[in-house]
Amino acid sequence: MPMSVETLRQHLIEAFPDAEIAIDDLAGDGDHYRARIVSSTFAGMPRVRQHQLVYAALKGQMGGELHALALETAAPPKED
Repeated sequence: MPMSVETLRQHLIEAFPDAEIAIDDLAGDGDHYRARIVSSTFAGMPRVRQHQLVYAALKGQMGGELHALALETAAPPKED
């Protein structure tokens, strides 16, 4: 059973409560998404570690309920 965009968003909000999150359903099938996540959690982390945290937030559902997820992660810009 595919993962709904609402379920995906909830997992991400739970893990990154301060985040700006944008999710696109790439194929219209609930199985292929693109997510852009901007969170202070990612500050100073390499991109690989940022993506690992996102996958951990999905609680093992990547590759099951969620087939494909294109990720764009970033920390918010520093304020002067």
